[in-house]
Amino acid sequence: MNLNNYIYGRNSVIEALSKNSNRVNKILISKNTSNDAKINEIITLAKQNGVVFSFVPKEKFQDFSHVPHQGVLAAVSPVEYMDFYEFLSQKHNDKYKKIVILDGVEDPHNTGAIIRTAACAGYDAVIIPSRRNAQVNSTVEKTSAGAINHIPIILVNSLSNVIDKLKDNDYWIIAADAHGKDNYFDVDYTNMNFALIMGGEETGVSKNNLKKSDFVVKIPMLRNFNSLNVSNAAAAIIYESIRQMIQSKNHSV
Repeated sequence: MNLNNYIYGRNSVIEALSKNSNRVNKILISKNTSNDAKINEIITLAKQNGVVFSFVPKEKFQDFSHVPHQGVLAAVSPVEYMDFYEFLSQKHNDKYKKIVILDGVEDPHNTGAIIRTAACAGYDAVIIPSRRNAQVNSTVEKTSAGAINHIPIILVNSLSNVIDKLKDNDYWIIAADAHGKDNYFDVDYTNMNFALIMGGEETGVSKNNLKKSDFVVKIPMLRNFNSLNVSNAAAAIIYESIRQMIQSKNHSV
């Protein structure tokens, strides 16, 4: 079995059935799995959406012994990426739009965690380059806890061109870098469309994209230690922007 053609874990399968059941082709449930509330929910959702499911011997899961499948596998079609220009043309509920750009984030666990944080924080999209970056696969989907079904994921060929186009459409570009000029909490995120660029685990944001950025922000380190994991850094900055937005709304009431 090709792992990329499957999602695994009870929560991920429930999210797929709840939000985008057309992707799910069939579901395999281990006979050794106890029928708890989540298994029963998967069965109910599968029946409601006309998705075939079956109970199979545990041997069917041998190829997935290295992942936390929890006795549930779902064969799925590839994720549908949103077109970048379609995204730009859409109207959004909020006055200002906010997105995350991943620039060379190669660990699928980090990619999934950042997508999950962005979705939870109400961001409008995550942009991923087609080269030198983890694509959405079963690991990303599992790590995101199904969040890929709650936020548009945009796959692009050239981040440089995308950044230029965003700037032409009144977006401010904010790059995270350990040597940034501003602390991340000193930027006012409340009155602008913005795109937050998070760089790769080893290389960070590319020099070209740093030059295109309007702000380069850092997370201050209080000890002489390496910078935060990229998904942790993204969470800190994303939720600082949300904190400011909530505070701004409260003050305007």
